[in-house]
Amino acid sequence: MVALDTPVQFVKGIGPQIAKTLNEKRIATVEDLLFHLPFRYEDRLHPRSLTELVPGEMASVIAEVRGTTLLRTRRMPIFEMTVGQNLSSMKCMWFHGTYLEGKFKAGQMVALYGKVEPSRSTRNFKMIQPQFEILPEDLDDESRLLEVGRITPVYESLSGSRLASRWIRKVIYSLLEELRGRIPETMPAAMLERLKLASREEALRFVHFPPAGTPMTHLQASSTGAHRRLIFEELFYLECGLELKRRKLKERAGITFETSDKVREALRQILPFHPTAAQKRSLGEIVGDMRQPSPMRRLLQGDVGSGKTIVALQAMLVAIENGYQAALMAPTEILATQHSLAIRKLLERSSRKYRTVLLTGSLDEEQKRLARRRIFLGEADLVIGTHALIEEKVDFAKLGLVVVDEQHRFGVLQRFRLMKKPNAAEPDVLVMTATPIPRTLALSIYGDLDLSVLDELPPGRTPIVTKQVPDERADEVWKLLRDQVKRGHQAYIVYPVIEGAKDDQPELDFAPPEAEEPVKKPAKKSAKNKTAAKSTSLFQKPSLKSATEMYEELRATHLSGLRLGLLHGRLDADEKEIIMRRFQRGDLDVLISTTVIEVGVDVPNASLMVIEHAERFGLAQLHQLRGRVGRGAAKSYCILMTGGRPSPQAEERLAAMVRTQNGFELAELDLEQRGPGEFFGTRQAGLPDFRVANIVRDRELLELAKEQAARFVEKPDAEASEEEKRAVWDRLRAAWQRRYGLVEAG
Repeated sequence: MVALDTPVQFVKGIGPQIAKTLNEKRIATVEDLLFHLPFRYEDRLHPRSLTELVPGEMASVIAEVRGTTLLRTRRMPIFEMTVGQNLSSMKCMWFHGTYLEGKFKAGQMVALYGKVEPSRSTRNFKMIQPQFEILPEDLDDESRLLEVGRITPVYESLSGSRLASRWIRKVIYSLLEELRGRIPETMPAAMLERLKLASREEALRFVHFPPAGTPMTHLQASSTGAHRRLIFEELFYLECGLELKRRKLKERAGITFETSDKVREALRQILPFHPTAAQKRSLGEIVGDMRQPSPMRRLLQGDVGSGKTIVALQAMLVAIENGYQAALMAPTEILATQHSLAIRKLLERSSRKYRTVLLTGSLDEEQKRLARRRIFLGEADLVIGTHALIEEKVDFAKLGLVVVDEQHRFGVLQRFRLMKKPNAAEPDVLVMTATPIPRTLALSIYGDLDLSVLDELPPGRTPIVTKQVPDERADEVWKLLRDQVKRGHQAYIVYPVIEGAKDDQPELDFAPPEAEEPVKKPAKKSAKNKTAAKSTSLFQKPSLKSATEMYEELRATHLSGLRLGLLHGRLDADEKEIIMRRFQRGDLDVLISTTVIEVGVDVPNASLMVIEHAERFGLAQLHQLRGRVGRGAAKSYCILMTGGRPSPQAEERLAAMVRTQNGFELAELDLEQRGPGEFFGTRQAGLPDFRVANIVRDRELLELAKEQAARFVEKPDAEASEEEKRAVWDRLRAAWQRRYGLVEAG
């Protein structure tokens, strides 16, 4: 008899081979399989008739296959299928569709789901890249029950067509029948009643096989009562775990730092300007934590240019003036080097000589050995580096404070390993991020961290004029650039790729399919090439300008006579540092680069940022890149150059960039467009691998779960039995270890 913890191998119809495939998808038990939920639903109880279709809508259609053909074009093969109902017909097209040849037979019934588009060639409609399912020819009772005449769940395939929706439906239906009345509850009954939530078994049955009459809009939005129950459960356990971590942290032995007059004077000496109210407030919160006997865990969140580094440096000086070492870990060598140069310059203002060490992976072995020795002997007050700081060979004499910059670039365990370097007491930790995260999400995702926000810019930062300019007006852009150089300023030009059309270039983190645009159809073609021309016009992908090619082209044409530098991720660390230092010194007028300059580059004299193929970048990258200018007193510009016709989503991103410089407003739109997984870098950000919840869509439930978790950890409902409370803690331990292990390990 199966139970929720039964390994999937022992489920009827699975066995060792399929179980191995499922394990690779992190589905190890019956419960895991039941929580592989539908990602959408089709109304096969009332499918749309071809005569009822409306252009622009998403629709479910059940129709008969009338014929198929594979069109060979210059760019790619296109598989075309005609389906019909009575006298009506519709075309379906799949790009790169060779794999579909021979899959369909005339007379088969297929269920299709996709966007309805008008067809130029006929008065009928077409679907491009629709999702499809071939319906069984001979429907037995079970197939009829699961496949047609109902609201049908559609699942993400677990292994191609072999373990696709039909297989999953059948297995899950059988499991739910076998487990009827035996799915244990995971939440106290009093909580369910108070929050008006369904039982776990009711929710699972409903979500997998919703009854007729359930509004399709609620199903597609995961907003039915059943979905809300399962979402709340997942978020509740997440928040319970974070609440426990927060409380346990307060019990650990940390360092109690003192803030004497001597310390305060040390902080004042290095300030290059009068701090903003936000900087004062954040530093006060940080220092307040550092005075406590328990270890500090704080997130310092600030928009581009809000002055996080100076606040972090002051915190590090508090540790150093108390006789401890401080470490700053940055995600890239360029950023680590930038921090090292900027911090040394600030420290020159002090009457005390602080000993700083830079440790990165590209140093030769002798330099690394010398740096490690100084760190071990306590001859380094402030250590700046990359992930090289967490290597086993690196031991600190007396580490008091760890600052982690750009948290989303590091895996969670990397931060943990640096915090756990052998020390007499656990060091304080300050995490910095320039990724604006809405406060409610930050408090929940980084739930074991207290939050400080820098929400104003330091004096001297000028607003940046942002404009969207099509490629056809490139001459105007190069004229503006030359004018800025003539005025004594410098400029950046950023490209999405390093060279040519290659697939191994990591610089571009957001090149969505929706950015691909059709080319114009040629005016005339011979009859022989008509099919190829028509097909090519649908999908041709524009080629991207690259940094290396445009460096050579601009140097020979529009920007000849100017001093140009080229920077990208394939250069070694020494080359990168030489180029950056030349640009900072003013030896270069223009830096042509990929997005390696996205964070940490500070050149106050740079007044112009030109981003080519801006439609191909995500909002986070565009906002970070724009933040490289406007750092001095001169009026600064950001030019977003676009090639072809940007998609509606890209237009929305670009319009937002022109409209506002508020990083939090842009982050909201970025979250909506990309979803939380892309926005936060999935597990790299400490974001758990949610099975049901979506932290953007389910923000309201996230707040409720946080509130209820704090209440339960503090004092569970009086009506909850000891058995129910114990069940929650047992499940939390199992789930926390197995699925979530987030924010901080151990």
